[in-house]
Formats: sequence, C-alpha cells, structure tokens
Amino acid sequence: MKLSKVKAILGRVKEIFLDFSSKTSIHGVKYFGCPDRSWCEKCWWITVFALSVCSCAFLIRKLYDKWDQTPVIVSFDEKFTPVWQIPFPAVTICPEAKTPISVLNFTREFRRFVENSSRRNRHERDDALLAMMQLCDRTNIYSLVSTTSTIPNKTTEESYASLIRSLNIPRTDLLDDCIFLSERFNCSELFSYTLTEEGVCLTFNILSAKDMLRTEVLQTSDPYLTEESEAPYWSLELGYSPQANITSYPRRTLGPGYSAGLSLFLRSDLTNHDYLCRGPIHGFKVLLHSSSEYPLVTNKFIRIPMNHEVTIAVKPEKIATTDGLQSYSPERRQCFFNSERYLQFFRVYNQENCELECLTNFTLHRCGCVKFSMPRTNVTPECEINRFWCMWNAEIELLEMGPTFHKFEEVSFRARCNCLPACTSVQYDTEITQANFDWMKWARTMNVSSAAVNGMEISRLGIYYKESQFMTSKRSELYGLTDFLANCGGLLGLCMGMSLLSLVELFYFCLIRPFALWHHQQQQQQQQQQQQQQEKPVHLENGETRTSIDLQNIQRKSD
Repeated sequence: MKLSKVKAILGRVKEIFLDFSSKTSIHGVKYFGCPDRSWCEKCWWITVFALSVCSCAFLIRKLYDKWDQTPVIVSFDEKFTPVWQIPFPAVTICPEAKTPISVLNFTREFRRFVENSSRRNRHERDDALLAMMQLCDRTNIYSLVSTTSTIPNKTTEESYASLIRSLNIPRTDLLDDCIFLSERFNCSELFSYTLTEEGVCLTFNILSAKDMLRTEVLQTSDPYLTEESEAPYWSLELGYSPQANITSYPRRTLGPGYSAGLSLFLRSDLTNHDYLCRGPIHGFKVLLHSSSEYPLVTNKFIRIPMNHEVTIAVKPEKIATTDGLQSYSPERRQCFFNSERYLQFFRVYNQENCELECLTNFTLHRCGCVKFSMPRTNVTPECEINRFWCMWNAEIELLEMGPTFHKFEEVSFRARCNCLPACTSVQYDTEITQANFDWMKWARTMNVSSAAVNGMEISRLGIYYKESQFMTSKRSELYGLTDFLANCGGLLGLCMGMSLLSLVELFYFCLIRPFALWHHQQQQQQQQQQQQQQEKPVHLENGETRTSIDLQNIQRKSD
C-alpha cells in the first residue's frame, strides 16, 4: 500500500515537471521533458543548464559580497561650499612656559625636592611642584622621575587641575591685539580657558561646556571649558539654521584673506621658561580643530616660534552623508550619526571625542585613576605623578591594540570603543608660512617703551581661509537594493533567460499547482464516495430492493 502511494506521488511529480518544462519561460528547461528528444540530448541540455545555474550563482554571490562589504562610496559633491556655511576653525593656543617664575621656580624647587627626598620631610611648595611635573615633557619626566627613588602623593585635597589653574600664566600676559574680521577685540572676549594635557590653554571659537559636554556627569570642582557662548542655531550635522545671522556663535567669516581672518600677538616672558621641565624649545603650540572637538594638543599641533610672524592659510575639508544611508548600519556605512552613538562625557559625537573618552576609560581600567585633564566623574580619582608610567603605558598599549591583537582582553576593550568617524565632519588643512619678525624695531616705531618689552619675545599669528569656496565630499550609496536587484536580474536573464515572472512560475509549479491538483483529487474522491452511497441497495418492507437514486426519483414523482 505504501509503495503504491509513493508511485502515485512520483507520478504526480513527473506530471507537474513535464507540465512545467513544456510551459516555462526559462531557457533550456523545455528540452528536459520533450518526448521527441533522446536521453543523450536531454543529458546535454541538463549539463548546460546546470553550468548556467552554477555560473549565475557564483556571479550573484560576488555581486552580493560587493553590495554587502562596499555599499558606500565617497565622492565629491556636485557643488562647491562657501566658507560662510561652516564655522571658522577653533584655535587652541598653549604656551611652552607653564607658570610665572614668580609663582613657582620649577628648577629650584625640584632640586630642593631631590635633596630632601631622603629626609621624608614635606615642603609647602611640594604640591605645586608635583602639579607642575604633570606638564613637563615626557622625555624630561623620564630623567626627573628616575633621579628619585620614591615620589610622594600630594597632601592637599585640592585637585591637580585646580593647582595647575592657580599656577597658570594670566591670559593678558600671553595675548595682545586680537583682531577678527578686521575688528579689534579685547582678547578676553575671544579666548576662553580650556583644560588640556598641556595645562590650561586658550581657545577661540569652541563650543561651551553646556553644548559639548555632559556637565551633569562630569566632576564639578574644575571646569574643563570656560566658554559660555551658546550655539542654538548651529549643529555639526545640520549646520547653521535659517535663524542664524553673521554674529551667531560659533563665529564664521564671510570670505578668504588675511583681513577676514584672525590675527593676534603672542607674548612670552623669557624669565618664565624653565629648561629643566620643558626643554630648550620655547614658544607656543597651536591646534586648529572643529568647534565641537575637544582639543588634544600633544597629538597634533603647529609650533609657533618666538620672534617670527606665522601665517596659516586654511583649506576646509568637509564630509557629509546622504539621507539614503541612514537605513544602513554604522558598520556598513563606516560612520556614526550623532543620535546613534552615545558618549558618556560628550554630547557631540566625533571621532576625536570618542578616542579621548576611550583613552580615559582604558587609563582608568589599567591604572585605577585618570590624568588630571581627562574627563571624569566626581568619584573617579586623579592619578598621582608616581602613576606617570602607568598612564604613559596605557596610552601606548591602546595605540598598539589595533595592529598587534596579542591579548583578547585588549582587543575586546578597543572593539568596545568603536570610534568610527562622524557621518558629518569638518577638518582644516593648513599651509604655513613664516618669516622673521623684528618686533623691537616695530615697538620703537610704535613708541612702545623699552621697559614694557624688556625680557619679552613676541610673535605674530594670522589665520585665514585660503579660498572663498571649497569642495565637499559626501558618502552615498554605491550599490543600493535597487541596483543589487537590477544586477541580479541581468545575470539571471543572461545565464538562464529568467525574469520576475519566471520566479512566479517556479513558485506556482512548486506550491500552488500541487495544492490545486491535490484539492481537485479530493473533490473527485468525495464525488465518488457520494455516488457509491447513492448506488447502495436499500431493502424495503415489501421485500423489494431499490437504490437510493430510485427512491429519490419515486419521491420526486409522488411530489
């Protein structure tokens, strides 16, 4: 009984296949069931068809890999972007001299510290000295730390950031004659204080702490940013809103040229420079960055030597992302929108802010504390100077995690950071020129008294846009879903002559046609059973034998 059912099913399958092969639009299949073809011909067509299917599947797989792995292309925008549509670059200036010698003579205090280190007696200047050691060059720190067997912790409850801020050189002693858009400003109006790994630096055109940082999470004793100008009409992704005007913050300029940029004088008192801490180089470090980017001066900066005039011609580079990529995952498009990536300490996502937060978390993971300049909560401890090697090694280890992959724990930590670029970012390329600045003759020409500039060195800095417009790059779809389907359809048509209706045919003959035949067979069986029931004989009381059909006819006649 079971064998007969199997044969019946195979018969039905054969019947459906022959029906399909005679009616389908797929090329070559009609020869499979053609009765006037020999088996040799049928095998040849089956082989050709199988090769066509395999080649088509191989090409579609390669097409899928390309669509899956490289769906995004970065190309130039169709139009140039005027410079007034983006903020003027934020400028962070850090002096090499970190404290007035009248406040702390580092060389003298350090020598006293080394001489008294074996006596274990503390001096009132030791805490300030330990704070200043946080700002010394790493190569100098190496020699300084190696000369003492043990370095004590600070005794005051005041943080290192507060100590460094109290030792800072006043802003009025560093900047003078600040001009922006050909208008002279008080330098205190343009520049605010920013806490960096180089100490307390001066920054122009940066977002306020309220707009950039999550102030509700960060510690409250030491401000990271003192800028208070809010930016309600600008965002990194949307740019300036229609409500913004030329004076809206962050500041922007209307065109190129020196007169449309920022210029100022940088002053340095020779007596404030300490060669033991900072080495033989003196002057300033300048970093140009986006207004929404927290500055990391040590990693990338422009050196401004003293007694020179330095001009920086800026050429912006902007990368935007089309709306069509929002449905893609960040890993496929290789960037994050600001709403997709949450940072613990920053409200604005960009790659630089993410990497700073990653370094902060890894330093806390390795050392149990963070550097004074790193963002932290009220319960996160600052690292003492005797943890210098741990902080330095943590930074190096984090850099080595990408190419080495020698520890699973480290790899997973770096992977958790996942600091992809922001989908909208602005970078500022620079062209630097410099010349000697004979400021002494200039001062005499301007009738400046010699006593006012005695022991001083002065440099002039100018920053401006090189061109009035720049080319914007954009991320867009290289292969969208429509392109992928169209290419698949072209390959299917080339190899097998298939179309969308051919797929409908396959679906029909695989599912709908067998169900329709099964349903028709069930109806026939029910009709046969009903007919058999009707033809079944019925014995009457008078001894006659009639069928159900005869009784129905008799009943119909009597009615």
